[in-house]
Amino acid sequence: MFRSRLAWFYLLFIVLIWGLGEFVGERTLPTLLLAYAPTVLWLLPAPLALLWTALRKRGFAVALVGTLLAAWGAGFLHWTPQQSGELRVLDYNVNSGYKSTPERMAAVLKNADADVILLQESNFQPPGYVKVLAAALPGYTVRSAVEVMTLTRLPMLSSETADLPGNQREVLLTRVQWRGQPLTVVNAHLGTVQVTAALGGDFAYLQRTRDNRMAQMQVLKQIATQSSGRLLLGGDLNTPPRGLIYRDLQKVFGPDAFAQAGRGPGWTFPSLRVRIDHQMARGLTPTRAAVLPAEESDHLPLVVEYRERGTK
Repeated sequence: MFRSRLAWFYLLFIVLIWGLGEFVGERTLPTLLLAYAPTVLWLLPAPLALLWTALRKRGFAVALVGTLLAAWGAGFLHWTPQQSGELRVLDYNVNSGYKSTPERMAAVLKNADADVILLQESNFQPPGYVKVLAAALPGYTVRSAVEVMTLTRLPMLSSETADLPGNQREVLLTRVQWRGQPLTVVNAHLGTVQVTAALGGDFAYLQRTRDNRMAQMQVLKQIATQSSGRLLLGGDLNTPPRGLIYRDLQKVFGPDAFAQAGRGPGWTFPSLRVRIDHQMARGLTPTRAAVLPAEESDHLPLVVEYRERGTK
């Protein structure tokens, strides 16, 4: 039942690529590629391994363990209890509005009924888009930085920006008041690791984009260490839920909200079957997280509900 080289090879293959991508991650270019590759690829050999071992009646249990481990790594077995929350936060890479109109985009945002909306690639086109969008969302205060925008219907206390090295974007920090206490909201769009550069053999460019992201991570880490009290990071982080950057972000900002309160793989960039848009918070407990259906961008919006830490 357990004797099958193919089954054991598949199981060890899954364990190896998971371990290298998770614990070595961005330290080397090969493990960077493992960490950032769509995890659904891990499941591609599963039908062959299961069929082969079933027909030969040897190693099926091992092949099944490998398949379940691959399905778990891809998020298909992810399921958490969910409850309604008191604070609702939406983050959404809107792709400059190219796939939508201000009216349709406003309808998506309004239907989400979020207290805080974090938009990335908010350099909307054509000119006049933002004015129409803001007019369609009465009750929200709007703050903008380079390629990011935050809208909130909570009392706004202050806002400021920080440069991101290696690209033309900025991080937008807004401080709002929620339940009588300040909450610092960080809206960020990290650079993309150009994994496709490896296909063309341009490993220097791949390494350069990796190093830029490491520098951008240091900016976010400094923001987190200098911010007291409740803190929330949201945005298109171009980071799958594994690897060193992902773990470091959770250390300073708090746990991944979707990991704690979501269900399923939660693909926010469906064309590549990856979850690269995240929310992380300290001082808040996520109670429900979901990726919303929308056709206004190449990304999908992520909405998370929170409660105050320590409340039930």
